[in-house]
Amino acid sequence: MSSTSGFVVHPSPDLSWGLRLYFTILNIVCDPCLHRDGTVNHRLLSLLDLIVPPSTKPVNGVTTSDTTVDPSRNLWFRLFLPREAAVAGENLPVIVYFHGGGFVFLPANSKSLDGYCRRFARELPAAIVSADYRLAPEHRCPSQYDDCFDVLKFIDENPALNSDLTRLFIAGDSAGGNIAHHVAARAREFKTGVGRRFCRRGRTETVPKSGDISGVKFPKCLVFIGGFDPLKDWQKRYSEGMKKMGKF
Repeated sequence: MSSTSGFVVHPSPDLSWGLRLYFTILNIVCDPCLHRDGTVNHRLLSLLDLIVPPSTKPVNGVTTSDTTVDPSRNLWFRLFLPREAAVAGENLPVIVYFHGGGFVFLPANSKSLDGYCRRFARELPAAIVSADYRLAPEHRCPSQYDDCFDVLKFIDENPALNSDLTRLFIAGDSAGGNIAHHVAARAREFKTGVGRRFCRRGRTETVPKSGDISGVKFPKCLVFIGGFDPLKDWQKRYSEGMKKMGKF
């Protein structure tokens, strides 16, 4: 849509009143927690964020459990299993999920993330592994890549009940999508199950610093881009680059 002044006017997203209210409250809550020097008041955020405990009793048809990977880093993940599939003894595909939040916000047991993963587990159905990685700015990159890769290795070495690791997928949104890319790149060099599933053939060269991975064995990707995401142009460039390198 173009205006008479020549500028392109984009329509505003058609959001329900519930989502509009949610984002308004989110802005009100987050603004006092962000400091001008780039630091974040995580203690205040933790008081404002609704935390959901794990539940062996099905909630919306899904049970949850928390598993510690490394106590020294407080590294853990939450496993979501659809109850019906578990009772039937069905082996499910596994989705290792890394949440968004600009590397700064949200734990894996946040109410919003818990409901999000619970819906995935129920509707796909699949076993969802939601990693709780260390947050910035206290823990700088690549801490998040290290944590999430270690969760992936733990899953490979300690497969959950009702899980089929031959159907394993790595997923993430926003910052989690960035983490998913780097974890998938590292998984190529992992010599046990995960590495073989991601790279059954090919060499073990490292990912070039230039970002060119055309000669690197890398799993096929699927990218969804939000139409009103302010970073969608970056995401399109990423998708186009991956497509040119044959990774779609």
